[in-house]
Amino acid sequence: MGVLVVGGTAFRVWQVARVDDREHADAVVVLGAAQYAGKPSKVLEARLRQAKTLFDQGVAPYVVTGGGRRAGDRYTEAEAGRKWLIAHGVPADRVIGVGEGNDTLGTLQAVAAEVRHRGWETAVIVSDPWHSLRARTMAKDAGIDAWTSPTHSGPIVQTRETQAKYILRETAALLYYRSTNASADGIAIDEEVG
Repeated sequence: MGVLVVGGTAFRVWQVARVDDREHADAVVVLGAAQYAGKPSKVLEARLRQAKTLFDQGVAPYVVTGGGRRAGDRYTEAEAGRKWLIAHGVPADRVIGVGEGNDTLGTLQAVAAEVRHRGWETAVIVSDPWHSLRARTMAKDAGIDAWTSPTHSGPIVQTRETQAKYILRETAALLYYRSTNASADGIAIDEEVG
């Protein structure tokens, strides 16, 4: 039975990673990843490029950047993302930074509060492909009607070995979340991934 649950979950992680849903929403939500002195890491930059593409295509009128700061950081992941989007042509009044949360669950709970505060209900979540199912599940649990449009560029999607590693990581993290309703980011393979 356990093999079926793990195998089925891994298949769903892989399956949802391939879905790029660009249906109109109230906002595009970019999940944070590492930033260095306000400059997005390659992982975060790939997510931001995807979010900008969605904004430019009219998928949503606003982009919400999420993510807090690690000890010693001057900038939050949300601030770094917001700064990058504005520098790349997204109007400042269309980018909302939510600088709370140091893991996927905390970030999505903070983003959901902001979404509800603005009277919005729907969001397209941008993260890495393998992170999509867990992020979408957490967003829905936090009260956002959400679907995903993952980035297909950046260091996490370049090799089959890396992809397999992240599928396994996300399978474990999703199973942990479903059984505890708690964050599983402590079992992260790569600290750069939110």
